Amino acid sequence: MTIKASSTASFQVERVARSESLALTVASQLEAMITQSKILLGEKLPTENALCDMFGVSRTVIREAITQLKSLGLVETRRGVGTTVVRNQPAETYYAYTINPTAVEDILHILELRITFETRAAELAALRRDDQDIQTLEETLLAFDAALEKGEMARKEDYQFHYAIAKASKNPFFKQFYEQFNKNIIPRAKIVNSNLDPAAAEVYLARIREEHHEILQAIRSGNAEAARKAMHQHLYRAYHLYEKYRSTSRFD
Repeated sequence: MTIKASSTASFQVERVARSESLALTVASQLEAMITQSKILLGEKLPTENALCDMFGVSRTVIREAITQLKSLGLVETRRGVGTTVVRNQPAETYYAYTINPTAVEDILHILELRITFETRAAELAALRRDDQDIQTLEETLLAFDAALEKGEMARKEDYQFHYAIAKASKNPFFKQFYEQFNKNIIPRAKIVNSNLDPAAAEVYLARIREEHHEILQAIRSGNAEAARKAMHQHLYRAYHLYEKYRSTSRFD
């Protein structure tokens, strides 16, 4: 089979802002081009150097983005050939970008997965974190507080806290796990906004804030067992909260 190279002249991309998750943003743009048939089946992606120039990012970022496309089953890389488009829709088993954040069943399934993964990530973060990791975690908590003061649900800030723990574990697969799901892994916003009065929402979010601080304290002190327990308690409480919502459509 002859594999065509996709012309860089046909690529209309947005250079990536430094405040964004670089690899995730690049992967999202490339995924959109593939699913919209702007890059056709059998065509090769431009070279790493060409993609670096187009997006204004490093080769490391491009490689991480390609890895994410591989995880979706969209491309494959072969030595001496390059990266070729092999599907124009993500494989069914990779549904992270299509999760409905208001579907309670999806929320419960995600939380079951998170309880397994994130308790271990918290343990490893307590053992492997460095000063920069602690600073990042502290900054995410300050951002969480600022969002609450503005009356927001702090969904993005919640994600950033847990993502920082995944990075602090120093296990790249925990980090990739979070990047694939993006903020849909914190899927409370619409349910909470539509079903809690302001006073109840304030209590709900204050509890999350308190639990985040407990997790951070355990990680900061290097206590892996305490970090595991704090994370498990945090996620398990959320699981039961949404499990009750499934049957009663109420948060208490």
